[in-house]
Amino acid sequence: MKDLEAMKDWLALCEAKARYCRTLDTKDWAGFADLFVDDYVLDVSEGTGVPIIHGRDAALKQIQSSILTAKTAHQVHSPEMRINGDEAHVIWAMQDRVLWGPDRPSLTGYGHYHERWVRRNGQWKLAALRLTRLHMDMYPPTGK
Repeated sequence: MKDLEAMKDWLALCEAKARYCRTLDTKDWAGFADLFVDDYVLDVSEGTGVPIIHGRDAALKQIQSSILTAKTAHQVHSPEMRINGDEAHVIWAMQDRVLWGPDRPSLTGYGHYHERWVRRNGQWKLAALRLTRLHMDMYPPTGK
């Protein structure tokens, strides 16, 4: 029975992360916000100069200001999970494509999401995310 519960948690976490990517890329901000706890911690500081952000609302504001007008595609792969009761630590290989428009450079990035998830009222919620980058391909503006 314990193995079945662990498998259910593993699948639920994969589904929650898939929803993260979909709601982010489709700009479904209400659905995206529903994935986070109130005291969420976002760390995208590596190579960006953006300070670590505390709180769901502040993190959403930062994310929206960064990609609101961009076309994005986020993909995650090969999760490494450690689930311990109502807390999980997950590392996802990630790739993102961000197109801001013809007057700005675009990028394809590769790296990892390092995350802490917590179960609240039977649902997995993202408590903390740290993005580390391995490589970014930058593309010049198209000028169209």
